[in-house]
Amino acid sequence: MGTDSPRLGLAVCEASGDLLGGLLLQGLRQRWPGLTAVGMGGRKMQAQGFEAWWPNDLAFFGYVEVLMHLREALQRRRRLGDRLIACRPDVFIGIDAPDFNFGLETRLREAGLKTVHFVCPSIWAWRPERLDTIRRAADHVLCLFPFEPEILHRAGIGATYVGHPLADAIPMTPPRDQARAALQLPADATVIALLPGSRKSEIKHIAPALIGAARLLARPGRRFVMPVVPGLRPLLEPLLGGADIQLLDGQSHAALAACDLTLVASGTATLEAALFKRPMVIAYKVHALNWWRLKGKSLLPWVGLPNILAREFLVPELLQQDCTPDKLATEAEAWLADAPRRAAVQERFVQIHELLRQDTAQRAADAIANLLPA
Repeated sequence: MGTDSPRLGLAVCEASGDLLGGLLLQGLRQRWPGLTAVGMGGRKMQAQGFEAWWPNDLAFFGYVEVLMHLREALQRRRRLGDRLIACRPDVFIGIDAPDFNFGLETRLREAGLKTVHFVCPSIWAWRPERLDTIRRAADHVLCLFPFEPEILHRAGIGATYVGHPLADAIPMTPPRDQARAALQLPADATVIALLPGSRKSEIKHIAPALIGAARLLARPGRRFVMPVVPGLRPLLEPLLGGADIQLLDGQSHAALAACDLTLVASGTATLEAALFKRPMVIAYKVHALNWWRLKGKSLLPWVGLPNILAREFLVPELLQQDCTPDKLATEAEAWLADAPRRAAVQERFVQIHELLRQDTAQRAADAIANLLPA
């Protein structure tokens, strides 16, 4: 199609990847208005003109859940690869989901297609052996965090620090009043946002602890909101048990803008909470077998992105056996009772926001342009 209107292939597997993909496509289209993009993606990507051959519905976490759905995922990857090889996009971009995308990227690269992986896997946190896999799979890696390219360059892998698109999209000063008005929340209420995650397994393992904490934290003048991926609402509603929690269809950014504090599942949402400058308690719990496997591979003392970027425990992490309603409520009350601590962490979050705000779309477009045919 030519470099003025490139044809891209993309693949994402879950809601967080769809969010990144939508932001990336929005920025790339500013450079290439005639851009076309096809593959596997969700609603946010489709809103940017993406042609989704399959939806982003392969959000499996941990060895047990992956094994249960392995045949489905492999069949999807094979069929997607067949179709991409047939249509031959100028560049394929695999967004996150390394267990799915690296195999796909390797096959496409062997077929002569250029491949980009967007979001460097956490090789600095666990599974450093993935460097060999990345080298085979990707012509170039777009890195969200500034320390990642050096690690990849030492392994002979092309990489560019592009910052995080959420840092460009989220305002430096969150629109608290507008968000509360949109969600019909009182201006003077103490609002606590509960973010249990976007996977079925996270609803199963984490949501009950967050709901239990909300019951313990309930006081006059406090309000609780919980954004939910629309398709997971039927799984969540039976867990509420009469708890006074306002469920939101999506709208996680509105919830974070409106809240004073969030209890949040570890993952991309913790970075979103930091960019909204919100104090948080990070929660995570998985199947016992998954936890045993993950714990043995960890290279860092932190799991939450704000703590990893700060290289210290800015915010508490309650993981596995510590992810209980009592402990979540205790840490939440500690935040609410300590205004100087809240102000200090919000200032650190401003610094993280400035570090990650790099005009990601422009940097990504420059790197992708180098791979396009002349």
